[in-house]
Amino acid sequence: MAIDYDIKDPSLADGGRYRIEWAAKEMPVLRLIRERFEKERPLEGVRMSACLHITAETANLARTLQAGGADLVLTASNPLSTQDDVAASLVTHFEIPVYAIKGEDDETYYDHIRAAISHRPHITMDDGADLVSTLHKDYTELLPEVIGGTEETTTGVIRLRAMAKEGALKFPVIAVNDSMTKHLFDNRYGTGQSTIDGIVRATNILIAGKTVVVAGYGWCSRGIAMRAKGMGANVIVTEVDPLKALEAVMDGYRVMPMMEAAPIGDIFVTATGDINVIDTHHIEAMKDGAIVANSGHFNVEINLSGLREMAVEEPELVRPFVERYRLANGKTVHILGEGRLVNLAAAEGHPASVMDMSFANQALASEFMLQNAKTLENTVYTIPEALDMEIARLKLEAMGIKIDKLTPEQEAYLNEWRAGTWCAWTRSPGVLRRMRAGA
Repeated sequence: MAIDYDIKDPSLADGGRYRIEWAAKEMPVLRLIRERFEKERPLEGVRMSACLHITAETANLARTLQAGGADLVLTASNPLSTQDDVAASLVTHFEIPVYAIKGEDDETYYDHIRAAISHRPHITMDDGADLVSTLHKDYTELLPEVIGGTEETTTGVIRLRAMAKEGALKFPVIAVNDSMTKHLFDNRYGTGQSTIDGIVRATNILIAGKTVVVAGYGWCSRGIAMRAKGMGANVIVTEVDPLKALEAVMDGYRVMPMMEAAPIGDIFVTATGDINVIDTHHIEAMKDGAIVANSGHFNVEINLSGLREMAVEEPELVRPFVERYRLANGKTVHILGEGRLVNLAAAEGHPASVMDMSFANQALASEFMLQNAKTLENTVYTIPEALDMEIARLKLEAMGIKIDKLTPEQEAYLNEWRAGTWCAWTRSPGVLRRMRAGA
């Protein structure tokens, strides 16, 4: 069957298939869901357009959705995050249309998003909300066909909640990012490890002994700070939220404004979801040779346009993914991965074992949306707790880990508001009988 696509090179497909199979070994929860989907076909005939990072892990999600009967099209959610061999394998081996090329310019990026929208999706799957926002801005005639969507990342959830607040969101969306099995693991452990991985791959520097400045202290930033500290860095956190700043202090980090951190830091990492977190006046105050990276979804957290105006010459590509800017004050600053997601621009993104849970959320959220869309309003929802717990249970089972279960007495105690000091109540068999009976 001939399918439409736009990828770098179909001949890369065999290498991509090996990469997909390697990741699959670390994704047992998604495998179990795929096996059920193959039998039940809950997505039969449903057109899906997914704007995600085209990686080996995403490929295994795509295989799961396809197994469930979905008519799926994929496009990239970031110009630098595509693994071209994986894209080739998805097209060649799995006959899934893909529109993604690593390093594509912004015009091509949005052309690819428009190609995915032309699939006329019933379900959207987004990572950053570019597909959903483009659909709402430029393809309003297609909105009545959309049943609902899912959103993978913090930045996208922020944008979607802004849309919902204004009454602009025209279909329900499940914020997969907000499920416990996503943000507690993917954001913290996945982003933490893969961000440090991207920085080290790009620069080959020793983290130990360096001062690492982490902008923000959300779940992603917590992971980055934790991993940097674990590798021997002196970590500084900058924040605008008093509670998060206080938490960072209690976790043992120095907390200060970015302007105070700028002359001290050796490595700077942003992960806030906001613009110009590192601005021109911060850059001007940095040490000569400072390294600046972004782990937020969009390349807006570093004021790159301002930096280009400050620079006295065009940036030099001194290593793959490392651009050196020379400033009028004689100092240099190094930007990693064009200011885009450093963990995907310069490395391979999150380990498959954490994406296993994130993409299990995506698959089950899609199924839930189809089953419940008629009762949902045009706003942003969190995945039901029962599905979140089931994903955690399956992950533990796959890891060979067993946990305790509540006894009937313990369940009764937790549901009995009259019970106080346990030892006083245990002397009364009648009370225990009533508790067990639910009286």
